[in-house]
Amino acid sequence: MRKRFLVPVIALLVGVASSPLWLVSAADSASMARLTADVSLERDADYLSGFVPTRTTIGSVFDHHMIDGAEKTVLLSSIGAAFDLRRIRAGQPYVIDRMLDGRVRRFEYEIDADRRLTATRGSLDGTPRFHTAIERIPKQTSVVMVEGAIDRETNSLSAALSKVGERIDLALGLADVFSGEIDFNSDLQPGDRFRLLVERHSRDGKLAGYGPILAAEFVNDGRQLRAIRFTPEGGAAAYYDDQGRSLKRFFLKSPLKFAPRVTSRFSSSRQHPILGYARAHNGVDYHAGTGAPVISVAPGVVTLAGWTGGGGRTVKLRHPNGYETEYLHLSAIDVRQGERIGQGELLGRVGMTGLATGPHLHYGLKKNGRYVNPILEHRNMPPGDPVPSGLIKMFSSERDHYLSLLFAPTAARAANNN
Repeated sequence: MRKRFLVPVIALLVGVASSPLWLVSAADSASMARLTADVSLERDADYLSGFVPTRTTIGSVFDHHMIDGAEKTVLLSSIGAAFDLRRIRAGQPYVIDRMLDGRVRRFEYEIDADRRLTATRGSLDGTPRFHTAIERIPKQTSVVMVEGAIDRETNSLSAALSKVGERIDLALGLADVFSGEIDFNSDLQPGDRFRLLVERHSRDGKLAGYGPILAAEFVNDGRQLRAIRFTPEGGAAAYYDDQGRSLKRFFLKSPLKFAPRVTSRFSSSRQHPILGYARAHNGVDYHAGTGAPVISVAPGVVTLAGWTGGGGRTVKLRHPNGYETEYLHLSAIDVRQGERIGQGELLGRVGMTGLATGPHLHYGLKKNGRYVNPILEHRNMPPGDPVPSGLIKMFSSERDHYLSLLFAPTAARAANNN
């Protein structure tokens, strides 16, 4: 009888790869295969993820995933104790770790880009109990330099930033910084260029949003404008030029964040597109899509929030120093008569109500009861308060640090936030 060499089981588990193949018989090979095969585990849970549908409730989401009865009741009660269920928003992502018998081990709902709601089961035995909390979403933050230019292909701020891989919210932020100096609806010119230093947040290696713009330079029609973010001790952050003068004006340059163009300027005589005869055009028409937000250019009190004949849905405000502003052809109004409004607050949405051939905003400005050219008047607005003299040294130190990063060589334009 031919001798058969048996390989010890331990060798099969820890040392087969180094054993001579001729030591293993066919039977032993089968045994080895059985011993070294991956262990198959039975699935004990479903990991469900999705986005909250429109016109639904979180309870309906649980129904869809067959979470009902006492399980659903206790889970909703636990979530409601930590978060207002009416604030669950359509389109936000959620995750459910649900066992096959319908019991939930964990529920997650992303409230916004910074926070998520979690409900974790306390025990698998007895009555369901959940520990609910609102957590910060872990993110990585870096300080980066971004630059771009206005040209024929990128004739708006949003297009210029999109070309270099940034999102529209950064364009809105930069427009806010220079809103007292540049009307992004009408002042941009081919050849304009900009660079900015900003905190960028990433999550799982992907862009998750932006922190504050720390410093910026915008060259507009040959004008070099700079902005430095500075927060006095115990005060609010604000933007100043490199000499410490405030960039904030009594009036913003525009009631829109920014838009492609001005379609009709202030004029004492203009051919009306619907009425067909010439009459004064007491304001500026801005092209913008229906639903674009319209903001107050200055603090004031709402004197009218309703319908006017040719102006359709209209908002009018009274401001200090004899100024009044009006916003016509709105699709929606978000304020009421008598309400006090701060600079930059939402008044309504662009539309084409009243005598309008398409969606746009008509913006008018009065000074001491007479209409004036808004674009010219805004340019003449005095600046806000400068950096207090006692803080100039601190401001200068921060300014020099930010500008050194903003104008660093290409290889050193990104810096961690230290």
